[in-house]
Amino acid sequence: MAIDRSHRQTEVQQQLTGVGRMSDFFRLHEHGTSIGREIMAGATTFAAMAYILVVNPQIMAIAGIDQGASFVATCLAAALSCLLMGLYANWPVGLAPGMGLNALFAYTIVGDMGYPWQTALGAVFIAGVLFVIISTTRIRAWIIMSIPDDLKIGMTAGVGLFIGIIGLQNGGIIADHPATLVTMGDFSQIPTALAALSFLLVAILSARLAAGGLILGIFAVTVLGILLGEVTYQGIVSAPPSIAPLVGQIDIMAALNVSLASVIFSILIVNLFDTTGTLVGVASNAGLVDEEGNYKNFSKALKADSTSSVLGALLGNSPVTSYVESAAGVAAGGRTGLTACAVGVFFLLAIFFAPLAMMIPSFAVSGALIYVALLMCSGLGRLSWDNPVVLIPALLIMIMIPLTFSIADGIGIGFISYVALSLLASEERKLSWGALVIAGLFVIKFALL
Repeated sequence: MAIDRSHRQTEVQQQLTGVGRMSDFFRLHEHGTSIGREIMAGATTFAAMAYILVVNPQIMAIAGIDQGASFVATCLAAALSCLLMGLYANWPVGLAPGMGLNALFAYTIVGDMGYPWQTALGAVFIAGVLFVIISTTRIRAWIIMSIPDDLKIGMTAGVGLFIGIIGLQNGGIIADHPATLVTMGDFSQIPTALAALSFLLVAILSARLAAGGLILGIFAVTVLGILLGEVTYQGIVSAPPSIAPLVGQIDIMAALNVSLASVIFSILIVNLFDTTGTLVGVASNAGLVDEEGNYKNFSKALKADSTSSVLGALLGNSPVTSYVESAAGVAAGGRTGLTACAVGVFFLLAIFFAPLAMMIPSFAVSGALIYVALLMCSGLGRLSWDNPVVLIPALLIMIMIPLTFSIADGIGIGFISYVALSLLASEERKLSWGALVIAGLFVIKFALL
């Protein structure tokens, strides 16, 4: 009896020691968080990102890639990239094959230009290697650290509005219109009404609960959708499809073609500034900024992000990128890499729980995205409202990111205007080399595309 009691005490001590080591590794106390809160935040981010498990394989199938294999590749690339971000950089950022970049892969490189998807994967790989070099040599960090604070605020708010547009659109709250481009959605439709309810539930629960409000709101609306017949119960567990059709299919040598130089450059520049805008926006909301305005572990986050692009190509994906939906997990309390690791584990589990992962409807997630979007605009009060040279570019970035439906394009328009206004206002001495390089790169990008 005494031996059993001693054995149980030893097991408890070992468990406590393991928890303590995890807490120390991720520096949970320093960031004012806990294991439970981080896991809850990871579940929230995963729920907000889960749509990629459905959408990405469908888009890649247009390029000729087996949809089942693409589903598994999407899960694996997302899982490994999230674990890399969490364990190496200790940032609460989820990663997966990027929306927009997968469309560029399927519709432009393969569809319009006629390259085989194997060659397109080679182009993604080469762009990823260049991305790693830029990050490893601190060029990327140098460029970002030379960005004026007002433009960073504009990027954060712009990313927030971009998230909001995605949430409003996915929920049917706004819809396209031939005359005005956008108009109010049809609230007589149950999914649209549930999307609005999702926002109200998330806002109320988040106001009453320090953490967990977002994920509870998402699940509550999902259950309600099932009861109303808008969500079909598809089961829980299924055997994962084979990834064999993608293994070893990448053709790097075919991508080493002069005709693909502009394609590789486009992938690189879009990935660079899409992920940069996302990382800056999420980091600002996660409190990963020191007293001097520098981002903690920023170089590690950049390296983890860029390495993930190479990893994604090897697994048969379009570029893997940091997700703006990570802001949902941050709003739920995520502050460390444990959140990202939790997202990675959920993506691994999704391989075997595909029906369950795909059951969460877009209208249930839309409310959380809208709520997070509003939170990300909170820094606008810190803009230099009396200095139009930096104010106008910051506002342009904020407005053009959602209107162009591209983080990269919105940032590019803002930086070109910033350089132009600085020169016209005879403030060229305040221009940093980083700002000039960014503006120059975007002039080239816009000219090529």
